[in-house]
Amino acid sequence: MNIQSEVDFFSDMGLVDKARFINRLMYEIAEEVKSSTGDRSEAQRLKFVNEINQRLARFSYQILSEDAARPQDDVIIRMLLGARADKNAERIMQNSYRRVLTSFESFDTTVLMNSR
Repeated sequence: MNIQSEVDFFSDMGLVDKARFINRLMYEIAEEVKSSTGDRSEAQRLKFVNEINQRLARFSYQILSEDAARPQDDVIIRMLLGARADKNAERIMQNSYRRVLTSFESFDTTVLMNSR
């Protein structure tokens, strides 16, 4: 997966579509680890997924509240798709991201709370 093309794709979205994309990704990440076996490595994987989803929830909130201090799009995409020492965690992220890409439809929505 070409990270720069994904950064460009995400950056071209409107704010509401970015939040929709991130929220769908959070769902797919959780789905990816649902069949947990409960062993120690799975516990670490669940902790990883929880931490990623917390970061994404915060980012989504920052998008919708038009927070200028939110992380840049490239930082988020690189956090999601960058290489990881834990290849299972990397697989979770890549599989989840691909599923969102194949099902996501942009509605080009731009109306937010602070828009007038």
